[in-house]
Amino acid sequence: MARVYSYPEGVYAVDAEYVRPLLVAVHLVVHRGRVAVVDTGAFNAVEPVMAALAGMGLGPEAVDWLFLTHVHLDHAGAAGALMARCPNARLAVHPRGLRHMVDPSKLWAGAAGVYGEEAVRALYGEPIPVAAERVVEATEGLELELAGRVFRFLDTPGHARHHVCIWDATSQGFFTGDTFGLSYRDLDVAGRPSIFPTTTPVQFEPEAMHGSIDRLLSFAPQAMYLTHFGRIQEVPRLAADLHRLIESHVAVARSVHNGPDRHHAIRAGLETLLREESRRQGWTLTETALFELFETDLELNAQGLGVWLDGQAKG
Repeated sequence: MARVYSYPEGVYAVDAEYVRPLLVAVHLVVHRGRVAVVDTGAFNAVEPVMAALAGMGLGPEAVDWLFLTHVHLDHAGAAGALMARCPNARLAVHPRGLRHMVDPSKLWAGAAGVYGEEAVRALYGEPIPVAAERVVEATEGLELELAGRVFRFLDTPGHARHHVCIWDATSQGFFTGDTFGLSYRDLDVAGRPSIFPTTTPVQFEPEAMHGSIDRLLSFAPQAMYLTHFGRIQEVPRLAADLHRLIESHVAVARSVHNGPDRHHAIRAGLETLLREESRRQGWTLTETALFELFETDLELNAQGLGVWLDGQAKG
């Protein structure tokens, strides 16, 4: 049975059943009997999404849109499979990501280069191409409608150059993909959420990320809908923490010296940063549980910072 979390104004989060519970959310926006899916998770998210729709009395033919914040496979891996199941749907994706939806072979190869081919197949399955005529370029400022409900797309680099955030005026919220970081429900303290940036390879750009966060804040959003995971409020406080933590990540990267142990030094610096943030926020997880929760994030953040350092060195 699908785990579905209900929010105001017809927004739902479906647990994508990716690696562990409450890691990846597929958001559904249901309006006047029509549906937009925001990010798709990996291949095994298809059945939970179909089950969630069925639980609302809706079939796959009710889906008009798939919106992708970006094409990393934990956000877009099931796009082709969902499009195959939803005959009326069109897919909106950043112009830089469009070609990867039509021909996902390079996307697959890139992910395999980071994670290894066997791990990518186990995590994401084989991506399915989407017919080009069903794909719309989500250019800066594009507005799309779902039964009269308007969504506006903003170009928001920093995590990736093919990243958009999607403004939903009805809910006064943004679907932020990875631009507004990670907020795991395991860390909530008396309902108070926390935030942590994601600097995964290969297009982390700290100044662009700061700028994108400030663009989102300019809309005075009442909520953010994060792929990792779900709806959060207290947006100004979390944005301030996110800005601070991005700078802390950059400081860790700049503090290490080039050499064969650089990655391990960055990783160790991020572990120290995570311990400090745990004390600051009053997280209740044991250190062992905390490092298990962030195991993949720390590794990928360290890799992304290394790629960023290499780009800085090249000028």
